[in-house]
Amino acid sequence: MTMRPIRIIGDPVLRTSCEPVTTFDAELRALVTDLMDTLLGEPGRAGVAAPQIGVSAQVFVYDADGHRGHLINPTLELSEERQDDEEGCLSIPGLYFPTQRAMHATAHGVDQHGEPLTIAGSGFLARALQHETDHLRGTLYVDTLRGDIRRRALREIRAGRFDSPSRRR
Repeated sequence: MTMRPIRIIGDPVLRTSCEPVTTFDAELRALVTDLMDTLLGEPGRAGVAAPQIGVSAQVFVYDADGHRGHLINPTLELSEERQDDEEGCLSIPGLYFPTQRAMHATAHGVDQHGEPLTIAGSGFLARALQHETDHLRGTLYVDTLRGDIRRRALREIRAGRFDSPSRRR
């Protein structure tokens, strides 16, 4: 099992749009395995995207609402219906804010062998698919916040009020 360290806000890889995957080889399969090991290595994780472990590739893994897997080069179809719930991120540990997302999401992409793959979900699974796809675009969930909630989140991040790995030791 290879659990990789999670990159924390401030790391430039989290703000960079990832390159599409074009080579489906043993290196990609090892990346998917490392992502899944990192996801499952600690309880309570719903997803991990490649940039969160320092790799600029359009790959993420998820484990939400009884669905577990990976997706490469995703595109999303989102419903107009919205949900508003607390959201957090491994890259901004310990901070959670009400975040609006589409209630339903369908993600299209490919698996680690280049075969077409579609994942559809509602509620928490839809939230996870949107959150992880955002990571591949260099977007963090706090970027989607508005108004007073956004100001509070940015204030707490600037003040270092999140549970960074150095503070957990």
